[in-house]
Amino acid sequence: MAEVFRGVAESMEGFKKNVAIKRILPNLTKNQKFVSMFLDEARLSLFLQHANIVQVFDISRTPDNAYFLVMEFVDGCNLKGLIERQKQKNRRIEVGHTIYLMIECCKALHYAHSLEHPETNEPLGIVHRDISPPNILLSKNGEVKLVDFGLAKANSQIESTDPGVVKGKFSYLSPEAASGLPVDHRADVFAVGIILWELFTGKRLFMGDTDYQTVELVRQAKVPALVPLNSEIEPELEQVVRKALSQDPEDRYQNAADLGDALAQFLFSRRMKVTARDIAALVKDTQVEMMRKRSAEPKESLIDGLILDEMQKMTSLVDSEGNSPDPKAVGSMSLDPSAFVDTAGWAGEMQSQATSGRASKKGTRPPANKTKPGIGPTSGGGGEVESLEHLLEPDRTGVHKMGESKPPWALIIVIMVLLAAGAAVAVVFMMG
Repeated sequence: MAEVFRGVAESMEGFKKNVAIKRILPNLTKNQKFVSMFLDEARLSLFLQHANIVQVFDISRTPDNAYFLVMEFVDGCNLKGLIERQKQKNRRIEVGHTIYLMIECCKALHYAHSLEHPETNEPLGIVHRDISPPNILLSKNGEVKLVDFGLAKANSQIESTDPGVVKGKFSYLSPEAASGLPVDHRADVFAVGIILWELFTGKRLFMGDTDYQTVELVRQAKVPALVPLNSEIEPELEQVVRKALSQDPEDRYQNAADLGDALAQFLFSRRMKVTARDIAALVKDTQVEMMRKRSAEPKESLIDGLILDEMQKMTSLVDSEGNSPDPKAVGSMSLDPSAFVDTAGWAGEMQSQATSGRASKKGTRPPANKTKPGIGPTSGGGGEVESLEHLLEPDRTGVHKMGESKPPWALIIVIMVLLAAGAAVAVVFMMG
């Protein structure tokens, strides 16, 4: 739905500040559904002022009506990157560090869940609905910040969610969301429970061979015991995780603050000292590895770079006639609305399959006509309706040049030079 770039905000007297620029994808600027979702995120984000939530400074739009957000830039990595780095070193994130990270997330969630409208004092009813490792940012100073309220549910939304439509990553859904039922803030509590279980074990909790199987696993909410998978987990801590992962929302912690308090109580009772400084050390190690990987990537040739630059310039926000760019053009990335999957009908189908004994244990696909073809992955718990940074990670070919299209003179010149050079080589060869 959107892409994110690093930018610099400049002001008077040479003032500069690093910021993140989040812009709706050019080929979605005329899609009112996605524009409304983007504006909903902007509206919610401007309400959110908390140390554990990425701050939004402003919203605006280009002359070509492409909306964008100016956001706080977090210099660090996300939790997903940290997990991958620890796996590379054949390690898990330490128990104390995991608890600290989730306590900080619970602080952000409780704030968002409890937020009231500043003018009417009416509850905003915010539910994030996409709590997952990519959406938990970690700064090099050890700060923990939630990001991406693009799929959040709130009473102030323009764009309402259709009944039975699931928004979020399948592997981090709550059972009620996976069944297409209404969700509240306790769905976010369940997602925190999933992340806790996965960090403690180093394994994925709900991951089927297909999206359909993943959703079914979430609905059943069968959670393997932690102790056999990690001997460092004490029964008291396992009980905290199990309560957060209760299938029935009524049996879970009723708010994120209660879950955070339970985790803090365990941390303090075991005299585990964890601070932002400990998290900062992990983040810096991850950053070093990220930089090493970038430097190890093969460098493209000068000619390849010139050709690619010219191809990027040919992909503008709108062409000279005001039309959207070709979806197949370099740098254009589309997100089909059908990527939001309606799982409401899956529950009945699963039940009928279970009673008839026809349900397949592997490779099961959703019933016909229950979902529309989308662009999401089709296996490994994919098909996830990922949002913003982690679904459409911008790379070099994702940089869109604004303004009118110009003839690719540099590209033409480069091709002519190549042709001339080839001809010269041929002449020398013949004379020799």
